[in-house]
Amino acid sequence: MSPLNATHDPQRTSWVPSANDGNTDFPIQNLPHGIFRRRGTGENWRGGVAIGDSIVDLAAAVAAGIFQGEVLAVAQAAAEPTLNRLMAMGPKPLSVLRAALSQALQTGSPQEAALKPCLVAQDAAEYSVPARIGDYTDFYTSVYHATNIGRQFRPDNPLMPNFKWIPIGYHGRASSVIVSGQDFHRPHGQVKAPDAPAPQLKASARLDIELELAVFVGQGNDLGDAVTIDAAEEHIFGLALFNDWSARDIQPWEYQPLGPFLAKNFASTVSPWVVTMEALAPYRVPFTRPAADPQPLPYLASPEHSAAGGFDIQLEALIETRQMRQGQNAPVRLALTNYRHAYWSAAQMLTHHTVNGCNLQPGDLLGTGTLSGPTLDAACALIELTTGGKNPVHLPNGEVRSWVEDGDAIILRGWCEKPGAARIGFGECVGTVLPAKAG
Repeated sequence: MSPLNATHDPQRTSWVPSANDGNTDFPIQNLPHGIFRRRGTGENWRGGVAIGDSIVDLAAAVAAGIFQGEVLAVAQAAAEPTLNRLMAMGPKPLSVLRAALSQALQTGSPQEAALKPCLVAQDAAEYSVPARIGDYTDFYTSVYHATNIGRQFRPDNPLMPNFKWIPIGYHGRASSVIVSGQDFHRPHGQVKAPDAPAPQLKASARLDIELELAVFVGQGNDLGDAVTIDAAEEHIFGLALFNDWSARDIQPWEYQPLGPFLAKNFASTVSPWVVTMEALAPYRVPFTRPAADPQPLPYLASPEHSAAGGFDIQLEALIETRQMRQGQNAPVRLALTNYRHAYWSAAQMLTHHTVNGCNLQPGDLLGTGTLSGPTLDAACALIELTTGGKNPVHLPNGEVRSWVEDGDAIILRGWCEKPGAARIGFGECVGTVLPAKAG
């Protein structure tokens, strides 16, 4: 686990003024990685690091001679069109690059004059998915989400008996993971009403959100080699926001007996910036289980993991309807939760994924599953918030929503803050639903 060091110093400021206002998601203590280019230029995609309202163009910084010695090779990998080679290097080289960037960007740095021309305004950029995602696995790590969903279908026995013993997951579709800001069309699929004699192919009428975190795999493991719980975070590059859109009317007909399929693989939106595990170090919290619950099997537990395997990350989902945009009304919060409510940690997800010898690769994505908390206002999917559509959400402008409608944008945000540490955030993860294509 990453220790605290000078890059976390809450007193460190940057010569980039917008990084010092106390409200930005991207102070000098964060420095997340992403892939960008200037909007509308057709330039090559390349790696960058967010600082305040700007991006450090790492390709330009390498060309300007900012990096020397052992950090140069790491910076070159970070400047490539995907983050995969940087991810494969593991946490130590990434930490060397973070330290060099922090020194170059801090107030009074002698590298300011050379690095300043390498900055690009974030509002002038467009983004790509941060990595080439070879495989995507979605987990089911919130006991509150699992119970809320199960209660709608199995009131007397809402939680499946394996949930508290095993990190449950399914293999998703990597090709339909899209970056924030990329809109998508409402999906078609087979839908069967309970009293209908046969299913029909139609556009989904019950489109839903799932507020999750994306866990990006860093260095991989060889086929046949399991990763231990205390080594798991050496294989995690960082976290991003993730909206695993779901078609709730397609899902129940198709998922028996092999699990989610077309209800889940039409679009999953990931935020452009990946916050590294080292940046999150000040926000570690204990990861423990209620004493009355089954305790994890030994391969999923250790004293170190129990002491600091969790993260205090605030997570928020908001909606902005077409009518709200036209009226210039601010987005409205649907849910506010915290990653510390998860029943299974990122390290446990990765460890379990490899216990059978499965080989993960740099850039693979693990979704946490919907991160609902213990109260209704922390329910992070409309199927929970509206009890399967029976109790619509009433918005301040008079609109109601049981499910996501055409033209609606869903905005996810995440941030960490506490006394004695600099506030850091994840930026936004935004997706807008377009009408279904004629089918």
